[in-house]
Amino acid sequence: MSEALGAARGVLLAPGAGGDPDHHTLVALERALEPLPVRRVGFGYRSGGRRVPPPRAERLVPHIAEQAAALCAEESIDPASLVLGGRSMGGRVCSLAVADGLAAAGLILLSYPLHPPQRPEQLRVAHFGRLTVPCLFVSGDRDPFGTPEEFAAHTAAIPGAVTRVQLAGRGHDTRPSDDDAVVAAVRRWLAGPAG
Repeated sequence: MSEALGAARGVLLAPGAGGDPDHHTLVALERALEPLPVRRVGFGYRSGGRRVPPPRAERLVPHIAEQAAALCAEESIDPASLVLGGRSMGGRVCSLAVADGLAAAGLILLSYPLHPPQRPEQLRVAHFGRLTVPCLFVSGDRDPFGTPEEFAAHTAAIPGAVTRVQLAGRGHDTRPSDDDAVVAAVRRWLAGPAG
């Protein structure tokens, strides 16, 4: 962890591919992190309740960059003190944006999809070597998108400080009863070494 986390001035959170900004875990984080400004953002392909497949994650990076810039402008936040992240694909898109140069204090990656289920050869980690900010990974230890061993192996490529939290007995989709554990992990991480 780093001092930058203790200086975080805002958080931007995005949902998974099939979710929306009202996902229970994202709402729980927003409530728990008050008075820190937290913005939950969605993706345009899900507007109007449409159920369509998401575009490639790389195509969603500009949307995250726009939302981050808007939050920083509205809340007078230095972009370098904004933490980005979200669930599954939402966190992945944020990590791609930061790897491509978007300023951030850190990344909160909930149920990060290392690879599609039963396809460990289709890794989504090529950008990990460009993540120089602190990263928090919170995943179920039975997540078919990445085992604890796979997370340990692949996050070693990240130059920034990495914190991994495993939720015992959980898969990819967290339940509302898991929110307290996720919130506690995020709060500890945001507090930094002194927290």
